[in-house]
Amino acid sequence: MLSAGMMAPDFELPNQHGDLVRLSGFRGRRHVVIAFHPLAFTPVCAAQMQEYERERATLDGQHAHVLGISIDAGPAKKAWADMLGGISFDLLSDFHPHGKVAALYGVMRDDGISQRALFVVDKTGRIAWAKLYDIPERPIFQDLLDELGKLN
Repeated sequence: MLSAGMMAPDFELPNQHGDLVRLSGFRGRRHVVIAFHPLAFTPVCAAQMQEYERERATLDGQHAHVLGISIDAGPAKKAWADMLGGISFDLLSDFHPHGKVAALYGVMRDDGISQRALFVVDKTGRIAWAKLYDIPERPIFQDLLDELGKLN
């Protein structure tokens, strides 16, 4: 897994609306929270993404944008976002080539899904913080806020 201090590898993936999102597009403008999650339509992943949506104003106040990434196909990401009541940040599909971005960040599992992991990428494109979680463990939002607070 990539660690703090490293430059974050750039990538481009489609979001739930089919638009391509490039990590480097946020450089100089926003910090980025890369939230790798195993699968859409699972309880812990749903709770995690819904929390980011509820806390959107707080994240905006920290100059941060969330990129939720899983290996699910684009149409599944769209259906999941709709089922969750709408997600205003980007849910990205790392479907093809399968798990390429998860592998690039060192969080692709042998069983074909990604680990649950968070990376905070600062405005310069450097990884400021990275943490790996057990699959059933939901990241603590306050820990993320504390790390973002160190950047502003």
